[in-house]
Amino acid sequence: MSGSGAGSSRSVVEGVVKMTPSEALVETLAANGVTEIFGIMGSAFMDAMDIFAPAGIRLIPVVHEQGAAHMADGYSRASGRHGVVIGQNGPGISNCVTAIAAAYWAHSPVVIITPEAGSMGIGLGGFQEANQLPMFQEFTKYQAHVNNRARMAEYAGRCFDRAMSDMGPTQLNIPRDFFYGEITTAIPRPHRLDRGPGGSASLDEAAALLATAKFPVLISGGGVVMAGGLDECRALAERLGTPVVNSYQHNDSFPASHPQWCGPLGYQGSKAGMKLLSRADVVIALGTRLGPFGTLPQYGMEYWPKDAKIIQIDADHRMLGLVKEISVGICGDAKAAAAALTERLAEMTLACDATRTERLAEIAAEKEAWEKELAEWTHETDPYSLDMIAEAEAEEGNWLHPREVLRELEHAMPKDVMVSTDIGNINSVAHSYLRFERPRSFFAPMSFGNCGYSLPTMIGAKVASPDRPAVAYAGDGAWGMSMGEIMTCVRHDIPVTAVVFHNRQWGAEKKNQVDFYNRRFVAAELDNQSFAGIGRAMGAEGVVVDELGEVGPTLQKAVDAQMNEGKTTVVEIMCTRELGDPFRKDALSKPVRLLEKYKDYV
Repeated sequence: MSGSGAGSSRSVVEGVVKMTPSEALVETLAANGVTEIFGIMGSAFMDAMDIFAPAGIRLIPVVHEQGAAHMADGYSRASGRHGVVIGQNGPGISNCVTAIAAAYWAHSPVVIITPEAGSMGIGLGGFQEANQLPMFQEFTKYQAHVNNRARMAEYAGRCFDRAMSDMGPTQLNIPRDFFYGEITTAIPRPHRLDRGPGGSASLDEAAALLATAKFPVLISGGGVVMAGGLDECRALAERLGTPVVNSYQHNDSFPASHPQWCGPLGYQGSKAGMKLLSRADVVIALGTRLGPFGTLPQYGMEYWPKDAKIIQIDADHRMLGLVKEISVGICGDAKAAAAALTERLAEMTLACDATRTERLAEIAAEKEAWEKELAEWTHETDPYSLDMIAEAEAEEGNWLHPREVLRELEHAMPKDVMVSTDIGNINSVAHSYLRFERPRSFFAPMSFGNCGYSLPTMIGAKVASPDRPAVAYAGDGAWGMSMGEIMTCVRHDIPVTAVVFHNRQWGAEKKNQVDFYNRRFVAAELDNQSFAGIGRAMGAEGVVVDELGEVGPTLQKAVDAQMNEGKTTVVEIMCTRELGDPFRKDALSKPVRLLEKYKDYV
């Protein structure tokens, strides 16, 4: 596949120069290091698109614009640089809203360029006309509308700067006639913030509080990954001898081989991590907003420590104390703040030093117990799942238990793998089985939780990191929303491996109908065709797996074909209909019916 370094030796126009607005836009893209843009071609921006190539920019055409925006998100999360998406005004742009929302909750610096109807036609109800700024106002950190051709470079540059400084998507909205004409302008130099560790007073206060902690626990969040602060986080954890848990869906924020790593919090996370967190007297929330979904009870445990003091460190001051009441808030870069705290603690006498050996032994014991439970937890044991297992045994063919499959996949993963997960039951259960050694390895849909996320996001990540194995997990429901992007992989030589869990249902929501609605299944069942066969029809490899012993070897073979032959493979795994716990127990209760004709539906 083509790498992401095309045009790395490009020169950018300097000084005040006459140029077209299209040239101003493209020069600003080049100045910000853009080498790939995801989207579908359109007449609205064709003048700029015509000169992408000589500027060292590759437009990667996709099947659907939602996929393009997810690819920009994956590209950004894998690389730490901007991801860029563009499309035709109106429907091409509205198709991106869901994916930009996902990027917003992942704090990804995605820039969406939204050409709109011509300035003289706005308000007349013309072809593909839409008011495009309100569509994205909830999911962008900054929106710029080019109200004059001469301001094209200014606004474009600001979008790129703000995406990085505000840690989220920005929108550049351009009337389609403003790509043409002649302007005199300069290309702005990119401005990047040099984030510090936070205020010295708050850092001193945090260090003093940590000195008194007898059982501190460190939560390593996405901010650690974004800041490149894994080494600093590790040094802080080692100074304190603290258990380290990953924040929800950030399994790559601390190396899983480290003896103090205890796994992820939240839905289908690590019991070891949750049990240890429940004992904390001081919690260090490093680079995490402590989102509510990642702190909900799990496995019947109210694991969040009610009396613990919380030190929260986040680069966005608006996140400090937003979800949980905190004792100390530090507005700073996770990497710099961790280093500053470690330096302060280096010469201090800490209360937790006296119990370090016992605490490390407790960490090891809880992890061993959880690993033993996972190893023995081969299938779900609630009555519904047992019924489904019996049904599978009576059917023709073999149906695999999802947990056994996830364990086999875990053992077969290459060391440097990147994995994306979609939303859904099996994908959520996978959180307990996905372990990573380096950051920018795990891509999950985060708080927006939209289906159709994993494949296009992994395509974008693969473009950014072509030398790393790329694996996407999806259930059969979510897969139907995005599988067309397999054609993007084949058409444009972007090989990935897709693992599709074929269990013939919308599993996450179906479990709610089991637990709350007496197994009255409405719209929960899926009658699927062969996803491996569809993959082959799109030009990829396709393999059906219905024997447990073939799960690991099939994944390894598919990854080898990806890395050595440039092949995309759809691995279709035939799973039983057993289900894990529902993901929104907090949002449901037993139904109440007041009208007589509905009384039987309780």
